[in-house]
Amino acid sequence: MISASEAGPGELVERRSIDFIPEAERHGSLYSQFTLWLGANLQITAIVTGALAVVLGGDVFWSLIGLLIGQLLGGAVMALHAAQGPRLGLPQMISSRVQFGVYGAAIPIALVCVMYLGFTATGMVLSGQAIGQLVGMSDSVGILAFAAVIVVAAQLGYRVIHMVGRVASVLGIVAFVYLFARIMTIGDVGELLRIRRFEWASFLLAVSLAASWQIAYGPYVADYSRYLPSRTSPVKTFLAVGLGSVLGAQAAMVLGVFAAAMADGRFAGREVAYIVGLGGTGATAALLYFSVAFGKVTISTLNSYGSFMCIATIISGFRGQAQYSPRQRLVFVLGIVGAAMAVALVGQHGFLGAFKSFILFLLAFFTPWSAVNLVDYYFISKERCDVAALNDPDGRYGRWNLAGILVYAIGVLVQMPFISTKLYTGPMVRHLDGVDISWLIGLIVPAALYYVFGRRAARAARVEPAHAKPLDA
Repeated sequence: MISASEAGPGELVERRSIDFIPEAERHGSLYSQFTLWLGANLQITAIVTGALAVVLGGDVFWSLIGLLIGQLLGGAVMALHAAQGPRLGLPQMISSRVQFGVYGAAIPIALVCVMYLGFTATGMVLSGQAIGQLVGMSDSVGILAFAAVIVVAAQLGYRVIHMVGRVASVLGIVAFVYLFARIMTIGDVGELLRIRRFEWASFLLAVSLAASWQIAYGPYVADYSRYLPSRTSPVKTFLAVGLGSVLGAQAAMVLGVFAAAMADGRFAGREVAYIVGLGGTGATAALLYFSVAFGKVTISTLNSYGSFMCIATIISGFRGQAQYSPRQRLVFVLGIVGAAMAVALVGQHGFLGAFKSFILFLLAFFTPWSAVNLVDYYFISKERCDVAALNDPDGRYGRWNLAGILVYAIGVLVQMPFISTKLYTGPMVRHLDGVDISWLIGLIVPAALYYVFGRRAARAARVEPAHAKPLDA
C-alpha cells in the first residue's frame, strides 16, 4: 500500500486525510474552487430552500431581495473560512484546536458531525425521489442507490470530488437555464414581481434562510482549498469560492421562489416532481431527474467526506493519530452514510417543514464557532499557526482553551431568546413580530467577546507560518 507521504498529486485516490499537505503535493486551481462550489449549490435542496421563503408567507419580490442579502452576508463568512485552506494546508475543523484546545475542539466538531448527518439525510430524500422517478422504483430504493454512489465518491476523495463538481456545474447550468426559460414561458413572472407586500418577518426569514445556507459550509469549506499552493492569494481564494457559492445558491433559490409562487399549493410534499414537471415530460423529464440526482452527488459527497474529516479530527485529538488509511476512511464513510440513510428512510415523508426548522436551529451552534474562528485567525493569530502543536495536548494550545469554549457557549446561549423554529421558539420572538435575528447576535456577540479574551490568552511568542511545519513534525 502506498503511504500518504509517498502519494503523488496526480493520483486519483486520495491518500491524505487530516494531516498537513506538504508544498510538493499542492495542486489545483482557483477555477476548480469556483466550479466545485457553483455545482454544489446548483441543486434541488437549494431550490427547496428558496421556495420556503414563499411557501412560508413571503412575496416574490421581497423574498428575492432578502435571499440575495443573506447570500452576500453568509457567503462572505463562508469564503473567509475558505481563504484559510491554502495558508494552513489543513482541514477546517482541526484548526479549531487553536481556539478551543486539542481536546476542547471536539465540542464544536461533534455538532458539525450532526449537521453533516442532517444535510446528507435531507439530500438523500430529494435524490431518492429523483432516482425513483427516473428508473421507476420507490423513493426508498432510490435513497439506497444514491447512498451507494456517494460512498464511492467520498472514498476516492479530493480529486474525484473536484471532478464531480465540474461535471455537476455544467449539468446544473444547462438544467437551470432550461427551467428558467420554461418558467418564463408558462408563468407571468412580471405579474409575480409586481406584487410587493413587505413584511419584516417574511423578509428576514428569507435573509436567514440564505445566510444559514452559506454559513453552514463554513466548517468544511477549507477542506477543499487546502491543496492549493500556499502562495495562492487569499483574496482570490475568497472571491473564487464566494462567487461560486453565492451565484449557484442564488440562482437555485430564485428558481425555487418562482416555482413555489406558481405552484398554487402543489409544491410541498412533491418538490422534485413539481420542479421537473415544469420542464416537460418524457425524455426531457428523464434528463432533468438525472440532473437533479447528479447535482446532489456533489454536495452529499462533500458532507460525507467532511464527516470523515471531523470524526478523524475528534479521534486524533485524543489519540494523536494524524493519518488514516483509505481502508479506515471507508469504514468511517460507511458508518456516516449508513446513519444518514437510516434518517432519510425514516423521515422522508415529513421533509419540508422539518428541513426549515433544522437549518435555522443549527445556525445557533455554528455562527458562534465561525465568529470565534475568524476573529482568531484574522485578528489575533494573524494567519499564523503552530501546526505541530495542533496535535500535541501539552503544546502551546493545550488540552482545553477555556476562553474559546466559554465564549462559544455564551454565543450559543445568547441566541436562545431570539430563535424561532418549530423545534424551539425563544421568548423575545413575540416582541419582534416573529422575526428570528439569532444568527446576527450569534456572530456579533462572540466575535466581540473573543477579540477581548482571545487577545489576552494569545499574548505569547510569535510562531512561524503554518506551511513552515508539517502537522506530524
